[in-house]
Order: sequence, then structure tokens, then C-alpha cells
Amino acid sequence: MAEDSVHPEAPTVPRAEATEPAPPGLSDPREWVARHGDYLYRYALIRVRDGTTAEDLVQDTLLAALQSKDRFASEFPERSWLTGILRHKIYDHFRRLNRERTVFQNESLPEELEGRFDDLGHWRQGPPLGPADWGPDAAALMQRKEFMLALKQCLAKLPPRCADAFVLREMEAVESEKVQEILGITAANFWVLLHRARMQLRLCLEKSWLGA
Repeated sequence: MAEDSVHPEAPTVPRAEATEPAPPGLSDPREWVARHGDYLYRYALIRVRDGTTAEDLVQDTLLAALQSKDRFASEFPERSWLTGILRHKIYDHFRRLNRERTVFQNESLPEELEGRFDDLGHWRQGPPLGPADWGPDAAALMQRKEFMLALKQCLAKLPPRCADAFVLREMEAVESEKVQEILGITAANFWVLLHRARMQLRLCLEKSWLGA
């Protein structure tokens, strides 16, 4: 299966439900995979960084949506509603991982980052140690498909906790206290993880994307 496409097996719809009209604003649940499967898979994949897990989360999302379709609020687009369910599935996934992980331990910086920061943790200025200039069109560049591919690859290289902290805080805009609860870490550990993730991602993107 290609990483940017998914066609998970559609949830089984009981015969009685198959003949019932969908609530206003919802399409036939049997069409959800075709309409939204690829989008939901891509959304999950960049966040959990594992294809099998992303497929499972999409499947769980569609089943949960099927079971709760009568509570659908018609003022929300169907895809936004499904994405909201998927987001909560992703948070639960991170919680499960946290319960399985060992106690947080502070890790030293990767060798490629050594010497790039001063005693206060700030980037040293000037080449070759300081950060590269992304130019005035950095925001526009980050909307390109190539950037998202590079970001996915760079996230996969991060230590799992660093990647999880970055995904929840920067990509999902979850409040810091909520991220700490989901990951089971202290505020100090959270900021260490987030700082390290930002540094490593920036360096990785400069090499694999800006330098390409």
C-alpha cells in the first residue's frame, strides 16, 4: 500500500442501519471510505508515523462515527466531524504508548546538533552553525506538498516522545497542560522535548528540503 493512499476495509453496516436515511448533512456511511479514507489516512500517518497504526486509527474512527452518526451536528462539515473523531483516537493512541514506555529520561543532543547552541540553548549565529535563512516566502513554501513529505520523513527520525510532543502541541494545537497529561510528563520534560524536537526538525528540514 502506498503511504499516501489507503483503502481500509469499510465497517460492516447492519442491515437495519443500511436502509435508514443518514442524518441531514451526512452521506451514506458506505461511502465514507471512498470520500474520506485517503485524507484521514494521511492525517493520521504524519502524526503517528506508522502505516499500520494509521490504518487502524482510521478504521476505529469510521466505526465510532457509524455508531454515533445519530448525534451528528449538521452545522459541521462531514469531513471535519470525522477528523475530530480521529484526533481523539490519536490522543488515546499516545496515551496507550505512554503507559507502555519507560520513565522519561533526558537524552543528550544528537551528535549533529552538538556545538550549534550556546549555554542558554540559543542557536549560535552565523554559518555554518546557525540556522539557515528560509527567505521571505517561508510560509508559502511550507504549504507545498514537498514540505509535508519532508516533514513526515523528519518526524520519523525524532525520538518518539519528541515527535509526539511536537505533533500534539504544534500540529494539533493542544494546550501544553493537556499534552503533558496525554504523554504523562512534567512541564519541564515537556519543554525539553518540544525544544529538542524543534531544533532537530529545523536542521533536518534544512538538509532534506531547503538543501534539496
